[in-house]
Amino acid sequence: MRWSLPFKSRNSSPRNGCNGNGNYRHSHNGNGDHRNGGTGASRPDFLCVGAQKAGTSWLYRQLEPHPDFWMPPVKELHYLNQLTKARRIHGPRCADERDASFMDSMQSLRGRFYLDLDNYGRLFQHKGERLSGDISPAYSTLNDEIIERVVDHFPDLKVVFLARDPVERAWSQLSMGVRLGTINKFDAADPDEVVCNLLNPGVLIRSHPTKIVARWKRYVRPENFRIYFFDDLEENPAELRRSILRFLGGDPDKPSGGLKPHENSDAGRDKLRLTARVRDRMARFFEHELKACALKLGGRAKSWPTRYGFSMLLFFWDLLDDSIDLLFWCDWVC
Repeated sequence: MRWSLPFKSRNSSPRNGCNGNGNYRHSHNGNGDHRNGGTGASRPDFLCVGAQKAGTSWLYRQLEPHPDFWMPPVKELHYLNQLTKARRIHGPRCADERDASFMDSMQSLRGRFYLDLDNYGRLFQHKGERLSGDISPAYSTLNDEIIERVVDHFPDLKVVFLARDPVERAWSQLSMGVRLGTINKFDAADPDEVVCNLLNPGVLIRSHPTKIVARWKRYVRPENFRIYFFDDLEENPAELRRSILRFLGGDPDKPSGGLKPHENSDAGRDKLRLTARVRDRMARFFEHELKACALKLGGRAKSWPTRYGFSMLLFFWDLLDDSIDLLFWCDWVC
């Protein structure tokens, strides 16, 4: 399903900040800084685009007290995905005039009917010389048109995606939905009812990390895009924190206030009980995506199919078979 939002008119330009020769172009202002770039410029330095239920709240809490960052007073801005849904937002933090000014500007921005990336960038003027960004996992649902506009407007933007095993991620989302009342209660022991909820568009669109990553990688320069894994948050959060901070340009040796890397307040929240029968049915539902993750995401995703007993050999054989069919078709056309 593709959807689009009204955009403020602008001159067309090649995607991904490239010129006609395939080289990345850099727009400069009179001071020699990149357009919307330069140290301390009014722009986000990074986006964390998901995944939902994959550690984005943990990341915000690690960055918010870090001395190299000035994070918005509210974690999820949702501006890029909820343009036409103006609503009053309240930040959990309102420590000074900068926070109050940010919230006022954000509210004003939400009242506009077009995607105003200039003023979206100005939301981050309060960061000064520090780093700042927008952590909104719903940006994993953005379509190509919006992603292209954002990356073209902020060509030096870094993008982080936190990936999680699709079975575990979807179950955590269902549990949260029932807990918050956004998903009607259902029989969590009934595989058919579970699959019906997996087909909920709000769940399904977030449950295929390979598609999400492919959309963003079409426009973001390779050196500005990183995938990290929820598995590492569970097993080695200190090293995960270090790696992300280094990529974003922060000093991983500086503490995040008194917060330890392993502190994750979301970890203890109640979840629906996942039975072995339902887990097996969910795994079969996501079988192809689990295998695609192993192949396309690499890293910790390589182990995801085997934890459900799936063999990658058959998957590779199917890919080879498809490739052979394609070669024969091309030969026939020629």
